[in-house]
Amino acid sequence: MALAWMFTSLVLIGIVPGSHPNESLVVKQRVDLIELNHFVDEDGREVFRQVVFYDWSSTHHCFHVRAWRLIKRESQVPVRRWNPNQYQCTWHDDGLLRQVWAPKLRETWTQRDPERVNRKLLPEDQRVPLFVPRVAKKK
Repeated sequence: MALAWMFTSLVLIGIVPGSHPNESLVVKQRVDLIELNHFVDEDGREVFRQVVFYDWSSTHHCFHVRAWRLIKRESQVPVRRWNPNQYQCTWHDDGLLRQVWAPKLRETWTQRDPERVNRKLLPEDQRVPLFVPRVAKKK
């Protein structure tokens, strides 16, 4: 009974043991918007790509950044899923398979970093973390 309750609790918070063949845990998180940003130089050449994860602030009536991530591989680019209809980013990190999904995606080409611009609205230390930090194992 206790084992079934623990498994149900993990599924409800988005941690699914053994749901990916190469990973012991899949950690899932929902955000309101994923932005695929192409940062370009003054000649329009791409310098880097990043994904920025946002939640809507009903108090401030704008999107606040929760986190961002440089795209290092094509597999990290957001993909469209049809059932359910959503956009999803997936990457491996610290022994976990992380998935972030959102009902909306926007793609931008800018010479200003949208994550840095958003810091003026909400400083980094006031952001809601995308994932709860893992607790270090005691030796």
